[in-house]
Amino acid sequence: MTDLHEKSATELVALMTAGELSSREATRAHLDRIEAVNGPINAIVTIDAEGAMQRAAEADRRFAESGPTGALHGLPMTHKDTHQVAGMRSTNGSPAFAEHVPDRDDLVIARLRAAGVVATGKSNVPEFGAGSHTFNEVFGTTTNPYAPTRSAGGSSGGLAAALAARIQPLGEGSDMGGSVRIPASFCNVFGLRPSLGVIPMPGERNAWAWLGRVGPMARTVEDIELFMRAASGPAAELQLQAPLDASAFGGEAPADLRGVRIGVSRDFGLGVPVEAPMLAALDRAVAVFESLGATVEEATIDLSEADRVFGDTRAIDFATGLGALVDSQPELVKPEVVWNVQKGWALDARALIETTAAATRLQQRVRAYFESYDLFLTPGAQVLPFDATLRYPSDVDGVESTTYLDWMRSACLLSATGLPTLAMPAGFSDSGLPTGVQLSAFHYRDAQLLRVARVFEAATGYARTAPEISGDGRIVQTAPAFAGAHDHRDVE
Repeated sequence: MTDLHEKSATELVALMTAGELSSREATRAHLDRIEAVNGPINAIVTIDAEGAMQRAAEADRRFAESGPTGALHGLPMTHKDTHQVAGMRSTNGSPAFAEHVPDRDDLVIARLRAAGVVATGKSNVPEFGAGSHTFNEVFGTTTNPYAPTRSAGGSSGGLAAALAARIQPLGEGSDMGGSVRIPASFCNVFGLRPSLGVIPMPGERNAWAWLGRVGPMARTVEDIELFMRAASGPAAELQLQAPLDASAFGGEAPADLRGVRIGVSRDFGLGVPVEAPMLAALDRAVAVFESLGATVEEATIDLSEADRVFGDTRAIDFATGLGALVDSQPELVKPEVVWNVQKGWALDARALIETTAAATRLQQRVRAYFESYDLFLTPGAQVLPFDATLRYPSDVDGVESTTYLDWMRSACLLSATGLPTLAMPAGFSDSGLPTGVQLSAFHYRDAQLLRVARVFEAATGYARTAPEISGDGRIVQTAPAFAGAHDHRDVE
């Protein structure tokens, strides 16, 4: 088969479980694709070709003996470099861990292995996953397959670029402040930030951490659901178990969206600046939902305290996880991470108590919103994919960025709510750059969210538009390039 790179994970697994395709053939095609298209975008930064082919051969042997090895039988997949993969270099994009080879898998990696995934390498990330633009001093910058001078987003930018470039159809990202959703918007793919604990993400130093999530990214909603069936479910490491497991995902999507109530906000009720092409994408999505029978009205969750909840909780998480490293070796860590850790250390007891109270009020306002609406529709990002040589955009629609998080506020505000949120492709700007929207549901209505998304996907097909790649495998620039190079902007 010559078109394996265009097939979805669902299609590849079906071929392998039917005995029509071997894992070795799928893995060889995947590795060949990396060699052909990865150069201009730098999405995949560690490759274990020999080990991958051995693992694929083992999957084929086990299939011959006893049938499929799991829901993702034989599927080749690179993993996000912030996730620990036993026996494979896992750097976190940091010079401090440039040669680190863990001896055990993170839980999500262990579940993917158990489901039959063939690990092939690692995708690029910003250092420690901080920020939504993928660059680091170990591997350099990942760029966008639709415009290789532009950002692919982050922190799951390497994965998003790999999906868009047809290197692989499915993978695991993670999301604290938009690290699944912004790269999905930038690269014309889907990305799910699930409800808390649906895909367990145990914290080594804080068992009660709730802000960060592991979630899938793919070119189809069907593949997102496939991943959720493979990776969801209870874990002994969690203090509280999610009231949702793998059995919830899949099933028939509705024929239309009559009776579905959607509130839409262009600025999150807070005057959040958003570039005009992203607002045009939101308008396109509204028109699609209305054509499918949904009731769409301007309405927003009261997010007036979400900035505080997100900012303080993120700072606590950074100080908890990286405080010791920053305190002992700050010169090894990028300034944005140092700033975030120092913010966490500076929080006193009064601030922690007040933030907890603000989070409680925020959840009360979330519940009030969902008494009237089923879903919340917002811009997928505040900006189009930007100059990849910048650290982050200096402004958004004329409003200056004072920290590296300001341009990510559209994602951070929703992170503070804890709601399951799906980033969905929403067409292209006039300059040919991908755009996206975010669709949020109430807690633990992840499966219903995905079924609605399938209806939207069927009506639009935006993700089917691939980057232009020449006959010799080169990615073709499809959007305006920047006239001059810029140095990475210093953090303020």
